[in-house]
Amino acid sequence: MEQPIINRVANSTLVTLDLEEMRPDGPRIFFDLGPLLYEGLVLKEKEFRAYVQAHDWSQYTHCHVAIDCTADAIVPTWAFMLVSMSLQPYAKTIVNGDLKKLEEWLYGQVLARTDWGIYTGARVVVKGCSKVEVPLSAYVEVSHRLRAVAASIMYGEPCSTVPLFKRPKSDAGKA
Repeated sequence: MEQPIINRVANSTLVTLDLEEMRPDGPRIFFDLGPLLYEGLVLKEKEFRAYVQAHDWSQYTHCHVAIDCTADAIVPTWAFMLVSMSLQPYAKTIVNGDLKKLEEWLYGQVLARTDWGIYTGARVVVKGCSKVEVPLSAYVEVSHRLRAVAASIMYGEPCSTVPLFKRPKSDAGKA
């Protein structure tokens, strides 16, 4: 008589934390000040202000926007501030930097608001594969936050994990 196949992964007490599911919705846009510079070197205030005045900022509605300058030029701080203020009524998020910095900032905000107490005493698998790139900084932050509460932390998929941390039995009541 054949024994039924038992899915031990599905029946386990493992809790999967999928950072991809925590990713904030919305398009990511890079706003580059470089093309707005005269000959790629200098910001001309009058022309820059005219551009900011005429630009359709509503196209950034519900977007996450990173503002930076790719040109090798010194751009005055007020130019970044003016663009930020123009975006403010429309964009969900505005940061200074590139798209990588934007993604790190977005994940940082989500992880700061997460209730880590729900993982107290849990055996947690931090999911490794995702369809979108999750910043390394998010994995570092998650491991820091989970170590304070989880019984164990693993990385990968529930069927194939890399063990990272296991709370000693003597510390079980402290998690």
